[in-house]
Amino acid sequence: MGLRQDILLFNVESEEELERINTLAKKHRKPARVALRINPDVEAHTHKFITTGKKENKFGIPYPEVKKIIARRKNYSKVEIMGLHLHIGSQITELAPYREALEKTMHLLKELETESNYHPQYLDLGGGMGIIYQNEEPFTPHEFAEMVTPYIANKGITLILEPGRSIVGNSGILVCKVIYRKKGVGKNFLIVDAGMNDLLRPALYGSYHQILPLQEKKNSQEVYDVVGPVCETGDFLAKERALPSLKEGEFIAVMGAGAYGFSMSSNYNSRPRAAEVLIEEDKFYLIRRRETYPDLIRLEAIPPHLQGE
Repeated sequence: MGLRQDILLFNVESEEELERINTLAKKHRKPARVALRINPDVEAHTHKFITTGKKENKFGIPYPEVKKIIARRKNYSKVEIMGLHLHIGSQITELAPYREALEKTMHLLKELETESNYHPQYLDLGGGMGIIYQNEEPFTPHEFAEMVTPYIANKGITLILEPGRSIVGNSGILVCKVIYRKKGVGKNFLIVDAGMNDLLRPALYGSYHQILPLQEKKNSQEVYDVVGPVCETGDFLAKERALPSLKEGEFIAVMGAGAYGFSMSSNYNSRPRAAEVLIEEDKFYLIRRRETYPDLIRLEAIPPHLQGE
């Protein structure tokens, strides 16, 4: 599909993938443009599950291998290696890891130019720019630009960035309805109609999301574990969270759900996925309808010999 659509670049993770693309490009008689994703072995100071630029991670090509691939790039007759790509992690709030990765990459570029007369047209720095979920102090786009510019100025390289979370993360909320208030042993539970299948980040990463009542309340606060109805102990949206006293039928908003929210949702426990609504000033638009139970089984097929009379 990428070849048919003539995409700008395939970001290649390994030499094996480069060989596969070269084979497909020959088969379809369609040259392919690629960038080599390098692994700079940089610590991004983020959650270990979303660090992607360390040598022990599955992502990217080690620097020595990049040099070997570039040296024999003519062996890939249907592939044009037009750039380098790196993505060192997600929810990064410090500039230092990017600076270290850029310094290593610039050193690599100098070696590639000297040893193989290679001059990339594109440099993709990936994404990972962090946002505020709780009390983080992420760098600004302006600060990022000031840091990057000296490295690429006057080098004839087109810069590509992938700032997804920083754009949409705090643009989305998950609205939940309180089903029950449950008093446990030394703990209060607020059981809501959304769970880990709707927003996986707290269960998967231990992520913090601010939770607010949908309507402003000035009553006294209580401490709750905000949990869903999924049959997993890890099914929670917040632990030990101080919130205004809430009653069954009231609504809460889980903030910062615009990135890795719906895209990571699932039908676990046969739960239909939520609707998505776009709000623009005083107007709203249903942009994805709520799933139904028939949606959950519409792709299933029962072999004839197992069907009932």
